[in-house]
Amino acid sequence: MLGLAKRVGARFLLTSTSEVYGDPLEHPQKETYWGNVNPIGERSCYDEGKRTAETLAMDYHRGAGVEVRIARIFNTYGPRMCLDDGRVVSNFVAQTIRKHPMTVYGDGKQTRSFQYVSDLVEGLVALMENDHVGPFNLGNPGEFTMLELAEVVKEVIDPSATIEFRPNTADDPHKRKPDISKAKELLNWEPKVSLRDGLPRMVSDFRNRILNEDEGKGL
Repeated sequence: MLGLAKRVGARFLLTSTSEVYGDPLEHPQKETYWGNVNPIGERSCYDEGKRTAETLAMDYHRGAGVEVRIARIFNTYGPRMCLDDGRVVSNFVAQTIRKHPMTVYGDGKQTRSFQYVSDLVEGLVALMENDHVGPFNLGNPGEFTMLELAEVVKEVIDPSATIEFRPNTADDPHKRKPDISKAKELLNWEPKVSLRDGLPRMVSDFRNRILNEDEGKGL
């Protein structure tokens, strides 16, 4: 794709990830932080794959003059996500609507930051229309533990929902929160939708699709 962008003179958007920071020793994470990644761990194919993609994009930018833009995307949620994609927000929402326990890995004290999809789209558009290469953190600085996220899901869907604890996954980052100062200053961007405002929009979509799924099974 970078070769194609070079040939046709296109501007190239790389949607990278907060996972380039690994299990960070800096909190919140700035774009200048180089990360703390296990290169041979179970998660490394994703973490290092994205880090390599950033390397290639910058090589093409410096060596061949390709116009690249790099966004490091933090956890994002919203309508029309796959019901069973394994991401924590869609997991919790789908499990609670189906009256299943929410699956929490480890002690549930690890943190993530959740941005609503419309905020991300506005950030990507601002990045592509700007002259700055990046990388830019695109995420919502509101930070929640997994247990706090579960409580918000219960508030929105079902106060009687339960939690099931399971052993934690390997190399699971303990904390994740973007420093978005750079995006605020250079892109004039910051997220507008809080988790408590965005989650009901996602829940409405998930509820409709799960209801249709159940009707199709004759439930």
